[in-house]
Amino acid sequence: MRVGAVLLALCGVLATGGVAGAAGPDGYGFAPGARTVTGATNPGGAQRLDAGRVYRGELPRNGRLYYRLHLAAEDTAYVPVTAVPPADTAVSATDGIRVSLRDADGTPCSYASARFGAGLSPRPVTALGRREAGRALCQGKGTYYLFVERLDAEGSGSGAAGSARPWGLEIAPATEPARVAAGPTSAPGGWDSATPRPLTGEARDRTGGTGFASAAAVGQGVWRSALTPGETRFYKVPLDWGRQLHASADLGPAAGHGYVGGALTLSLHNPVRGPVDDAALGYTGTRKTVTLDLVPPVEYANRYAAPSGVGTVRFAGEYYLVLHLSEQLTGVFGRGPFPVTLRVRVDGRAHAGPEYAGRPVPAGVFTVTAGDRTAALTGGGDEDGTAMRLLGFGGVGMGTALLLTLGGWTVVARRAQTRVSAQKPTA
Repeated sequence: MRVGAVLLALCGVLATGGVAGAAGPDGYGFAPGARTVTGATNPGGAQRLDAGRVYRGELPRNGRLYYRLHLAAEDTAYVPVTAVPPADTAVSATDGIRVSLRDADGTPCSYASARFGAGLSPRPVTALGRREAGRALCQGKGTYYLFVERLDAEGSGSGAAGSARPWGLEIAPATEPARVAAGPTSAPGGWDSATPRPLTGEARDRTGGTGFASAAAVGQGVWRSALTPGETRFYKVPLDWGRQLHASADLGPAAGHGYVGGALTLSLHNPVRGPVDDAALGYTGTRKTVTLDLVPPVEYANRYAAPSGVGTVRFAGEYYLVLHLSEQLTGVFGRGPFPVTLRVRVDGRAHAGPEYAGRPVPAGVFTVTAGDRTAALTGGGDEDGTAMRLLGFGGVGMGTALLLTLGGWTVVARRAQTRVSAQKPTA
C-alpha cells in the first residue's frame, strides 16, 4: 500500500464512525479520547479542567463534586455537564443534576439544573455552568470552580437495580473571546415568531448518534429512524449567523391501549451543549407530534435577551437535536422499535458574524464549514472539520496517538517500498 493511501485510510478512520466511539453499557457514546477526572468533595482538592478538552467521570448518589478551571478576564466560559444514569435506574421527574460555576471566594456566577421529566426514564441530561465576561459577578482572571451535585428525590430509586450506582459524567469546557469592537447590548427584535407550517416531503433514513461526539448530521428535511424504549439519539444541524431553526418529531402508531406521559422527548442544545429548549408528548398509541418553541435567528446580541430560550441562541455552529423514547412504553406498547420522524426547517439569511479579539476554544466551535453544510444534506462526514474538532475536544492525547500511528505506518510503508525497489532486476 502506498504511503499516501495509508495516511488517507487512517485519516478516514478518524473522520468517520471509528472516531465516534461505540455506546457504553448505558447507551451513551462518550467522546473518544475523553480524559478521566475525579471530582473532589471540596475546592481544595479539585482537579483542573482545561477548555477544549472533554472529560469523563462519575457522580455518586448524593454526590457533590468540585472541579477547578483557570479563566482569562476577557473570556466567557461555558462548562456543560452531561449526566448519564445507568439504564436500569428508577428515576422521578425531578431527579437530575444541578451545576454552578463559582469564583475563588465561592460566589456563584450561574446556576443551572437538568431533570428527567415526565417520561420517568433515565436518559442523558445536560446542564450548563457559565461565567459571562463583562457582567457584574465573577469578573477577572484566575481560579474558578465547577460545582456539580446530583438531584435524587427521596426514595425515587429505592429497590431498583442501579439506583445506588454512580452516574457517568461528560464535561466539555469551552471559552468565547470578547469582540474586537463593541456592538448592541440589547436583544434584536422584530423577528418572525409565527410557527411555520410543518415541513413535508419524503423522509430519508438517518440513524442518530449515541452522544454529542457522534451526533449524525442533518439539515433541512424530513428524517426517519426507529427507537426502542429507553434509547436516546443525537443529531446536529449547522446554523450560520442569521439562520433560524425549527424542529418537531412524530412518534408513529403502535399496537396496544393505554397512556404514557412524556413518551418522546425532543431537546435542542447550542454549540457548547447548552440547553435551548425541550418538549415531550403524551402517547396513546396513535401518531403524535412534539414541537419545539420557535427560537430567533442566530445573533450575538441574543445573549442580552431575558428569555433563556432566546439568550442561548447566541452563536453560529452546530446545534444538537436529541430524541429520547421513554422506557415506560415497554409495559404498555411493547419493546418496539417505534417509528420516529424528525422534521427540521432552517430559515433566515446567513451573514457574517462578529469579529472576535481572540480564538474560541476549541477552535471552530462557532464556525460552520462548507463540509458541515454538505454533511447535513448527504449524511456524510466533514472529514477535515470533524477531525479537527475531535482533536480539539479530545486533547493532545488523541492527536499524539494519531501522529505516532501515522509515523509508524509511514516508516513501514517506506521500508516495504525500499525492499520492492531492491528486488527489481536491473537492466
